[in-house]
Amino acid sequence: MQSQLTVRLTDNLEREISNYAKRLHLKRSDIVRIALERFLKETQIREEQSPYERVSNLIGAVESGVSDLGQSHRKHLLKKLKKHA
Repeated sequence: MQSQLTVRLTDNLEREISNYAKRLHLKRSDIVRIALERFLKETQIREEQSPYERVSNLIGAVESGVSDLGQSHRKHLLKKLKKHA
């Protein structure tokens, strides 16, 4: 059984949905349905993940160039604050 949902969209969002629908040769409702299904699937996956799993791709992704930052973070922070004071 299908049900209907009425949603108010901003002009910009409505325009974007219409453009995607034309490019993909789909109805606007199909675009919205696909987006909702994807959102729900991604949300469910995130809820099932542990906090570590959610950020594991970020760990080690940024390098500060300071070799002892973890050990001497206070020293480096104070030095940075004094420099900009």
